[in-house]
Amino acid sequence: MGRGKLRIYLGAAPGVGKTYAMLSEAHRRVERGTDCVVAFVEHHDRPRTEVMLHGLEQIRRRRLEYRGSAFTEMDVDAVLARHPQVALVDELAHTNIPGSRNAKRWQDVQELLAAGIDVITTVNIQHLESLGDVVESITGVRQQETVPDEVVRRADQIELVDMSPQALRRRMAHGNVYQPDKVDAALSNYFRPGNLTALRELALLWVADRVDEYLKQYRSDHRVSRIWGSRERIVVGLTGGPEGRTLIRRAARLAEKGAGGEVLAVYIARSDGLTSASPKALALQRTLVEDLGGTFHHVVGDDIPAALLAFARGANATQIVLGSSRRKSWQYVFGPGVGVTVARESGPDLDVHIVTHEEIAKGRGLPVARGARLGRPRILAGRLVGVGGPLLLTLLLTHVDATLGLANDMLLFLTLTVAAALLGGLYPALASAAVGSLLLNWFFTPPLHRITIADPKNLLALVIFVFVAVAVASVVDLAARRTHQASRLRAESEILSFLAGNVLRGETGLTELLERVRETFGMESAALLERESDVEPWTCAGRVGAGAAPVRPEGADVDVPVGDHMALALTGRVLPAEDRRVLAAFAAQAAVVLDRQRLQREADQAKDLAEGNRIRTALLAAVSHDLRTPLAGIKAAVSSLRSDDVAWSEEDEAELLEGIEEGADRLDHLVGNLLDMSRLQTGTVTPLIREIDLDEVVPMALGGVPEGSVDLDIPETLPMVAVDPGLLERSVANLVENAVKYSSDDSRVLVSASAIADRVEVRVVDRGPGVPDEAKERIFAPFQRYGDAPRGAGVGLGLAVARGFAEAMGGTLNAEDTPGGGLSMVLTLRAAGARTGEPPGPGEPSHATGHPHASHSVGHSRSDEPVHSVRPERQTT
Repeated sequence: MGRGKLRIYLGAAPGVGKTYAMLSEAHRRVERGTDCVVAFVEHHDRPRTEVMLHGLEQIRRRRLEYRGSAFTEMDVDAVLARHPQVALVDELAHTNIPGSRNAKRWQDVQELLAAGIDVITTVNIQHLESLGDVVESITGVRQQETVPDEVVRRADQIELVDMSPQALRRRMAHGNVYQPDKVDAALSNYFRPGNLTALRELALLWVADRVDEYLKQYRSDHRVSRIWGSRERIVVGLTGGPEGRTLIRRAARLAEKGAGGEVLAVYIARSDGLTSASPKALALQRTLVEDLGGTFHHVVGDDIPAALLAFARGANATQIVLGSSRRKSWQYVFGPGVGVTVARESGPDLDVHIVTHEEIAKGRGLPVARGARLGRPRILAGRLVGVGGPLLLTLLLTHVDATLGLANDMLLFLTLTVAAALLGGLYPALASAAVGSLLLNWFFTPPLHRITIADPKNLLALVIFVFVAVAVASVVDLAARRTHQASRLRAESEILSFLAGNVLRGETGLTELLERVRETFGMESAALLERESDVEPWTCAGRVGAGAAPVRPEGADVDVPVGDHMALALTGRVLPAEDRRVLAAFAAQAAVVLDRQRLQREADQAKDLAEGNRIRTALLAAVSHDLRTPLAGIKAAVSSLRSDDVAWSEEDEAELLEGIEEGADRLDHLVGNLLDMSRLQTGTVTPLIREIDLDEVVPMALGGVPEGSVDLDIPETLPMVAVDPGLLERSVANLVENAVKYSSDDSRVLVSASAIADRVEVRVVDRGPGVPDEAKERIFAPFQRYGDAPRGAGVGLGLAVARGFAEAMGGTLNAEDTPGGGLSMVLTLRAAGARTGEPPGPGEPSHATGHPHASHSVGHSRSDEPVHSVRPERQTT
């Protein structure tokens, strides 16, 4: 027994008509024959609501005594014993009287749902637990009865019952909500226009978020990559620079201009994880984004414009906010920059805002990079200052009035040594100290022009000079080393965090992981080698990069063992020992990924074997019964015709011959579908795609149904479709005959078509009994029948074959409910000239040009037994 479905009427405020709407739905269901009862509904002496209770079965309530007073609550046991199809339960957030089965009514509803009973209930927006503080700040009233948001969010359907504040206040003034003696107080307090407007906005925004969740799930399920501008989503591209706060605030102002606007800040780090922005700056910007109601995202990507656009399209964003470049003018020779590239590649569905700020053209500063303690330019500058500086200073001092004194001369040379240390580190500073001390001794220390020092004080001064120079150089070099270590640790933490996340999510494949290793360490190739034992040769389990992969770990520039019989081998350069710690983590993860892939392949093989066994079993059953039945009829008719004991009239002979012909046709259908399913299972269906008009194919597919049972609506203005005509005809024929079988006797099947963007939809609409939601996909599985379909009616392959042929042509086939009852089969095909890299999205919202039913169906399905058509001529190999 499955879990029941929950439908909630969500009210923007008390009195908007939630209970009335719920009772109206109950009457509609009872008229359709649904077993619907009133488990608990409180009419609050409202005449219109009380009238709606007439004609509905009501479960007797349970009476409870509390503090000397009698109360009534929903009798959960009585409802479970009655076990209706649908139960009406008012006031979901109600707190039960002590002594009840559960403390809260929503807990009672959970029990009914678990028992397989569908529940229709009501709740007001102010009773949602997460909105308690907001409602109190608006109305000044603290709601004591609340329901967890998750209970409401898990509902199968949520319908907002809304009313303008003016209309609600008029309803109250007419006495339709409260008793006349309470109306004035209510209108003056809780039901003020401002309160009602704020509550209405809360309800609309909450439901909009719920709809947004459904939309995201739909886009993901149907692989929709185009942007649907249903609401303003603004992506802010951050670099970690000082302009980030300006961009975030500007994006927040843009979001405020449209209701329900959303801000998504994203920082894109390069995949090598070895250069990044200041973590402190990013942390401050993350805090600002969250304070303004937005979200912060960290994305890895080498091509920053492409990664930013991919993120924006994946989030269904409508705008991108970027800052003007901080690069110097001469730096534009290396490329146009991120902002210009994003604007050029964004397309018509994304607006790009380039925001000015105070840091424009001030330069990005030196990035902290792996292996670059001070950078090559600084080291060269340090050497130049350390060696050339003392020579230039000596030349200057010897050609001017040299009356500064030895102490001042030493301070000038010490200044050059400090400058060399700050620029180039230890070795340029040592060189500066050595050259400076020699020049001081030769040109400025008596006796001049001799490598001797007469005065011990001068000797002490030179020693102190050399000591200070070495000390300063050592401090600068130590700082550079610490900066380098911090950069490495940050890079390693990002890489290890990436690996840990992939382990938990199981996302990265072996090829992607090896490519990540190769890019992170700047290698030419990366390969994972393995062998079964110590004496077996090494084999390559996976590799990426250019050049030949090493056949043995010893032949690689870098190899990291993983266990006894596996190793990660890299070629390109020899890595320092400090890199092996992170490389070992990559190697271990590569082994885990390889094992997971093999386990997945084994599981897929086991699933294929199980599916093959199931199909073989079903095939044997079909051969033993479904094929034998028409054969038995044919044999009986032939035996009767050949009998010499009976003189058959012409009418009898014609009837027997007609039975033989019908049995042969049925056998042809069954065998044809079995052969088609065999071709689909083995992957031997090769469509011959060509451009054709639908009206050339669809009418031919109606030859196997009774005349007058189908209405055809194929507009002449439809574009041509890229299909295999034979496969399309067979698919439509199976769908039409299936629809004719399950349609009522007084209704006709509608076959309509419409164009939506780069797709064409063919809808086969019937007015049959419809199907439950849980059977949505089963109707397309092989050997499936629906309900009490007669055993001899077919083997249940028609819809499976139709979907297989549709997918072989690059299309989709899905089942949806027909408004007013019945089922619609939606066959989505590519229009001629449409891109083939993006499959059509099944069931996307459309504005059909054909019959109105073609554009208002909602996705449901049934596990019915397909009926099949006469097989058309094939145009496939």
